[in-house]
Amino acid sequence: MSVHRFFAISNNVIDDEFVRLEAEDFSHIRALRLRPSELFIVCDGEGTDYICRLGERGEDVAVIVETRRTLGEPDVDCGVYLAYAKGDRLDYAVQKSVELGAREIILFPSERCIAVPGDASKKAARFKRISLEAAKQCGRGRVPNVVTMSSFEDAVSKAARAKLSLFCYEDEKKRSLKSVFESYTGKFETVSIFTGSEGGFTPQEARLAVDSGMISVTLGARILRCETAPISVLAALMYHSNNL
Repeated sequence: MSVHRFFAISNNVIDDEFVRLEAEDFSHIRALRLRPSELFIVCDGEGTDYICRLGERGEDVAVIVETRRTLGEPDVDCGVYLAYAKGDRLDYAVQKSVELGAREIILFPSERCIAVPGDASKKAARFKRISLEAAKQCGRGRVPNVVTMSSFEDAVSKAARAKLSLFCYEDEKKRSLKSVFESYTGKFETVSIFTGSEGGFTPQEARLAVDSGMISVTLGARILRCETAPISVLAALMYHSNNL
């Protein structure tokens, strides 16, 4: 049976023996009807898990039984760059990116985006909540941050700073994702995965990405949906970096 997981990321206080949690978390514990003998996990968001049980100093205090390193964090720092898409497609992409081990998720506009939010900060707040819930469910040691960028150019500039930056382009005909992974001789440390919206990228955007130092790759003969492409690449990365 899985152990319930919480994150100490805001007003929680952790010392050597106790964790004081927010009212929301203990409300959840009450809803779960956990008994004092039952254990749950509080993660500090930095890769450390505290195995806890309910304490006797008040309902907002838990007793630390054991401290250990979180096992659910990969050793590759991967940023997943998602062009804005319509409907709930980004919800799915954000959730699965967290489950597969992305360190950060970056949302950005591109020329062929069908839907670009007027207030990106509200969109980011929603995705941060999705990230938190997915991190709890899958046993992550960190809650991946979700950020928004105001322009395609800014997103490319940030993505290109990774040691391995992948620009997934439907019109790329020569360089496959597999060939890039197999020819990469260094340790997978920092990686960026850059994928488009429903309409893909324009040739001008692809040229800018390559000129900035990104590697243009094809994902094969089939055209993947905008929510499928980043998950496919991230899963392949985790496999090749021995994190899956």
